Amino acid sequence: MAPQLSLFGDVTNDPVGMFNNFRVYGTVVLLVLAAIVFIGVKFVSKFAAISLFCVILSILSIYVGALVKVNGVVGSVEPCVLGDRLLKSDYSGECAKYHEDGNKTSQWQQYCVLNETTEEYTDCDPYFAENDFSHIQGIKGLSSGIIKDNWNNSYLEPGEVSPGVNGNVDTMVVATMTTSFMVLVGIFFPSVTGIMAGSNRSGDLADASKSIPVGTIAAILTTSFVYLTSVILFGGAVDRRLLLDKYGASLDGGLIVAQLCWPHPMVIVVGSFLSTLGAGLQSLTGAPRLLQAIAQDGIIPFLAPFGVSTARGEPARALLLTVCISELGILIASLDYIAPILTMFFLMCYGFVNLACALQTLLHTPNWRPRFRFYHWSLSFLGLSLCIAVMFMSSWYYAIVAMALAVIIYKYIEYRGAEKEWGDGIRGLALSAARYSLLRLEEGPPHTKNWRPQILILCKLNDELHPKHRGMITFASQLKAGKGLTLIASVLEGEHHKMIGEAQAAKQSLMKIAKEEKVKGFVDVVIAGHVTDAIKYIVQSAGLGGLRHNTVILGWPYGWRQSTDARNFSVFIDTIRAVSTNQDALLVLKGIDKYPCGSDKVNGNIDIWWIVHDGGLLMLLPFLLKQHKVWKNCKMRIFTVAQMEDNSIQMKKDLKTFLYHLRIDAEVEVVEMVDGDISAYTYERTLMMEQRNEMLKEMRLTRTESQRLVQNIVDHHHEIGSTTHIRKRLDTVQEDTPEDRPVANNVDKKKSSRKNDKNKSDSTESFSNLLKIKPDVMNVRRMHTAVKLNEVIVNKSHDAQLVILNLPGPPKHTAGEQNCIL
Repeated sequence: MAPQLSLFGDVTNDPVGMFNNFRVYGTVVLLVLAAIVFIGVKFVSKFAAISLFCVILSILSIYVGALVKVNGVVGSVEPCVLGDRLLKSDYSGECAKYHEDGNKTSQWQQYCVLNETTEEYTDCDPYFAENDFSHIQGIKGLSSGIIKDNWNNSYLEPGEVSPGVNGNVDTMVVATMTTSFMVLVGIFFPSVTGIMAGSNRSGDLADASKSIPVGTIAAILTTSFVYLTSVILFGGAVDRRLLLDKYGASLDGGLIVAQLCWPHPMVIVVGSFLSTLGAGLQSLTGAPRLLQAIAQDGIIPFLAPFGVSTARGEPARALLLTVCISELGILIASLDYIAPILTMFFLMCYGFVNLACALQTLLHTPNWRPRFRFYHWSLSFLGLSLCIAVMFMSSWYYAIVAMALAVIIYKYIEYRGAEKEWGDGIRGLALSAARYSLLRLEEGPPHTKNWRPQILILCKLNDELHPKHRGMITFASQLKAGKGLTLIASVLEGEHHKMIGEAQAAKQSLMKIAKEEKVKGFVDVVIAGHVTDAIKYIVQSAGLGGLRHNTVILGWPYGWRQSTDARNFSVFIDTIRAVSTNQDALLVLKGIDKYPCGSDKVNGNIDIWWIVHDGGLLMLLPFLLKQHKVWKNCKMRIFTVAQMEDNSIQMKKDLKTFLYHLRIDAEVEVVEMVDGDISAYTYERTLMMEQRNEMLKEMRLTRTESQRLVQNIVDHHHEIGSTTHIRKRLDTVQEDTPEDRPVANNVDKKKSSRKNDKNKSDSTESFSNLLKIKPDVMNVRRMHTAVKLNEVIVNKSHDAQLVILNLPGPPKHTAGEQNCIL
């Protein structure tokens, strides 16, 4: 525009100096524009009107110039050529080999070697020797028919003057970069990005829903018409060689289009300058507001400081960040490198807009109600496809980097971004995909090869609404390793309307712990009047469609021996029966509080006691545990129980074969159980169990009386030295002494005394009847088997890190459930 203002040498033929001038003057102009934008959007809007007037005037001058100069421009635009190669103006000197007096011109110094002895030029460039210098008419006009010569493409590599022909980079106008159709598209594309300016300033529009569609479509039609007709005018009026002169080196750095316009070239120079300023102002006005909106929504947390506005409502901080980003582009300086980068991000923006519109339409989102009558989702998919195609055709490596950056930003927003009421299209797509998958799962049960435990954890809560045994969730995390389905459920006993707050608090507590233990699943808390009924309903209805549990994790009921409340074991038995009826696998965890946490690494053995053949589930559990880093270094040992009459050698061989087919590496050992005499301990323990169960079944006693009878049974079967210790442990409810009770009158006192005497008499009679009970022979046998098996397990697996064993299911009828837990 003004070569005489160059700060770094000749801007016409020195690209380095030209780029340095771009950096200095570009930074100054950027600061001026930022100051104008900071004054306020009203000032920018007023300047935009002036800029628009100048742009329209410049465009009209080009059209008028093309018509007025239909026969071309003679005299002013006549660059020098050697043969058909265009020369730079600074190196062309005289456009001839010889002066009028016959002496050689300075051109010989550029293409030949001077022999100092003979003072003759030798070893001249062959092209120089074969061709002469001449001036050409640069602008030939529309009537010349030159559009036919300019119609075909002419893509060059660096240093070429024509396809496949290298030129003298010092004197000739050569290509400075590789050109192709897609490279030119990438360079040209940013010139049409202004069509989204209205959307970026939607907050300042009176009726955005009406103005944006009309303005955007009008902008597309107008710019498309101007750009296409300009290309035709330039191609039909300007010489091909001059069109390839990107920096105007053959015209002393002048603009070729300025020579075509009418009435004066400065109209284009001033119009282009003001157009550039206007576009910069529009970008510096819209981008900070868009950035501020993103920051205020909390989508990207680290951008939160840029959501602050000044007292006049201007996004000062966002403007400052926008200026810094713009300065990076100015420091790059070369538009050939900046334009493809801008193209990628604009195409990403347009592509995501099209994708969002298409998804909202296909998912039939209720809040998606476009007013544009001619919209169809296929147009959005077509736009998305074109955006992706142009990205990869322009620069595949830039496209990959841009997409990777977009994915990183999206995952960051998904991980750290704030939840908003408007949701997102991806969530709607996920819901549709989930519905489709659930319907597919309903088509039939999973194949055996695809089976894996889908876990339901029945978690008991303490008084603080925290899990009583957190290790159950830890164990599930180690067993699942983040794969498959995990449901965590708990029950609060009470009325729904009174305990809804406690249920929400308990759910939040479980969700927090599940997140800490890295359990991927769902949490729910149920309020019910009876715990047993609630557990049955959970076991039956947990999950959704085909996405439901097949394995239930339950904690061992500690303290059931010392408790007189039948629910301590009846709830446990009912849960087992419900799981068995539902045909789910059941994992009962004992000593769960001693299980290793997720950060530990265990070395040792995992012992599997295969007592009841269950089809291989018992083998699968330790295998899945060994996939987790906690149990990875452990070895598996499998024990199976045989009687004396069984063939232990064949059993061991068959079990090894079975494990080989399961592709499980483990040691195998067959343990032989020897029948022996029933010990006095076994008989005594069975008798205690039956006496206790009979007492709780046949007699409806108060808590204090029940404890007294239990204490009598314990005293009968233990030595006097241990009686005192047990009595202290069981007597948890103290009766008030007569001195502590308030005395109402003598009549009440006598009635109370007679009532207590009667209760004591009934208790003594009940205790006498209980002592007459003889244990059932089958119960004694079962107790004997359990005691012997327990001794063997303790002997063989005392040093194991984990012991896994399977046991028979509960009794089918409730009549025998009292003797189920031995």
